[in-house]
Amino acid sequence: MSNQKRKMLVTCALPYANGAIHLGHMLEHIQADIWVRFQRMRGNEVHFVCADDAHGTPIMLNADKLGITPEQLITKAKADHEADFAGFNISFDNYHSTHSEENRQITTEIYKTLKANGFIKSKVISQLFDPEKNMFLPDRFVKGTCPKCKAEDQYGDNCEVCASTYSPMDLINPRSAVSGATPVVKESEHFFFDLPSFEGMLKAWTRSGSLQSEIANKMQEWFESGLQQWDISRDAPYFGFEIPDAENKFFYVWLDAPIGYMASFKNLCDRKGIDFDAFWKKDSTAELYHFIGKDIVYFHSLFWPAMLEGSGYRKPTNVFAHGYVTVDGAKMSKSRGTFIQASTYLKHIDPECLRYYYAAKLNDRIEDLDFNLEDFVQRVNSDIVNKLVNLASRNAGFITKRFDGKLAEKLEDETLFNEFTAQAETIANFYENREFNKAVRTIMELTDKANKYIDDKAPWVLAKEEGKEAELQAVCSMGIELFRVLISYLKPILPKLAERAEAFLQAKLGWDNIATPLLDHTVAPFKSLFSRLEKKQIDAVIDETKALFAENQAAENKKGKQAVENQENSAIEQIAPEITIDDFAKLDLRVAKVIRCEAVPESNKLLKFQLDLGDHQRQVFSGIKAAYNNPEELNGRFVIMVANLAPRKMKFGVSEGMILSAGTGGADLFLLSGDEGIRPGMQVK
Repeated sequence: MSNQKRKMLVTCALPYANGAIHLGHMLEHIQADIWVRFQRMRGNEVHFVCADDAHGTPIMLNADKLGITPEQLITKAKADHEADFAGFNISFDNYHSTHSEENRQITTEIYKTLKANGFIKSKVISQLFDPEKNMFLPDRFVKGTCPKCKAEDQYGDNCEVCASTYSPMDLINPRSAVSGATPVVKESEHFFFDLPSFEGMLKAWTRSGSLQSEIANKMQEWFESGLQQWDISRDAPYFGFEIPDAENKFFYVWLDAPIGYMASFKNLCDRKGIDFDAFWKKDSTAELYHFIGKDIVYFHSLFWPAMLEGSGYRKPTNVFAHGYVTVDGAKMSKSRGTFIQASTYLKHIDPECLRYYYAAKLNDRIEDLDFNLEDFVQRVNSDIVNKLVNLASRNAGFITKRFDGKLAEKLEDETLFNEFTAQAETIANFYENREFNKAVRTIMELTDKANKYIDDKAPWVLAKEEGKEAELQAVCSMGIELFRVLISYLKPILPKLAERAEAFLQAKLGWDNIATPLLDHTVAPFKSLFSRLEKKQIDAVIDETKALFAENQAAENKKGKQAVENQENSAIEQIAPEITIDDFAKLDLRVAKVIRCEAVPESNKLLKFQLDLGDHQRQVFSGIKAAYNNPEELNGRFVIMVANLAPRKMKFGVSEGMILSAGTGGADLFLLSGDEGIRPGMQVK
């Protein structure tokens, strides 16, 4: 590895200003922070920036619902986000907002350059329009019945039941998720970024080593399916930046969001006197890295480099994507208390516990990381407390009491010391390549060797023997010296523990002085460096998360109940076109008894039923989760189902029928039942 000082700009994906930071976010920010701290230890010039993604329809609508301005909402969110990141010791040099003057200026400049270069096109498109709110509806703000599987209450761009993708115009019985009104089709002129013009450049760039192999391979699929022009405009009302010379037109949030990287750095440059162009112009020799989640790879590996290329800026050196966080092998769940907010975690647990656990599992691939709660407690206590910190504490007492804190004048085992320090470049390469799990594994193997050395030398025995004072000092000094090397290696992961270790050692820990022992050096009296992690702390986090979910759910239920009451007082839906008795006779409606009902964790809509039809059982999925918060309460009751509906294969299993309910959807759904005396299998006529 070259000793030449490198100039680097590192960013994390911008958290959306419409929600709290959770442990899924923290995976990315911890990963990037470890890498940045390592680069700084190596003496490189590193600037680490991020910002809140503060624009878009959801923020505008949420602010309206809260009775505040979007500016007030994003100001509060930014303060909360900064507090969470600071709590986890994320060492940003600047944390900014996309709703900033720097971002407005750079976004406008990039757009004008792209337009002047012929990369901005315009055309009239048809969109769904909410006549009550007087606004065009983004795909996720339209709901209706899936055109493929007929599942109800699905979003306008994809079905959570059958996983189909489609246009919101294809939805059956679409409705506005904002007002509940039936949308109308309306035309509007939109502006498009001509992405296909950059296909050649993108094909070369993807194979240049600037992307992980998984992303590069995925991009070949996108090329094969054909690149499309990208809609970069939105109609008023919209919270964002207005497009120059285009009345009531705004930049789509995904256009100015990545430019937020540049804007945050520009804000830092203006305050610190850093040369912005040295990092962003095409002739830049600096390195530019983006840490992102796998869900936004498409934007960062296609649109973003093409925008930069077309407007005269340099492209990223590399885009590092990671997977999602699961908890105990399952998707994070609010009801189970595993969708943990950063602020909730920080009330109960040392952030460095999570930093270490994530590091011990992180590698350079796009793999999901499982946060196993039991393993979390065991690994933190075993590695950090029992092995690493114990190595210092079991030797420090002797040095303080018997030698006034003075370490020996020479190493007791120079060969062992050299074995430890010889691993510096190997561990450095692991950090450089983001193989943190290999770095941790190597460091822990050395920690085991250090503890074995102390076990073999048995200083507690030497302390009882006359004439062994010099040997006791040498052995304990060696143990502390090995601890210094180990904690130096772990400093990027455990910066606060490293600070406490530096106070104890009375020495600065750096990568360049790992091989320089503390000979004839005085250390401070030993104080506890790290506390054991207790299961009760985990339980407290889970319980508080569940309580927060229950509180929010109660508020949503109250709103849902009010919506039902409003619906009951409103006009009844019109009767559908009439059918003949022959049409009705095609339906075989049956009474079924619920043997078991449970939520589908991976779906926001579905409950899974095991039904008894008298002579056999069936499995049916029903999209009524919002109406029944405790699905187990449905066990034992009777329902009415369409028994002769063709089975439908879904990603969660096969659904063998349809359960009937009344209502408008969402929380406003009520299962149909029958009088006392009905039995499973009875036909409804």
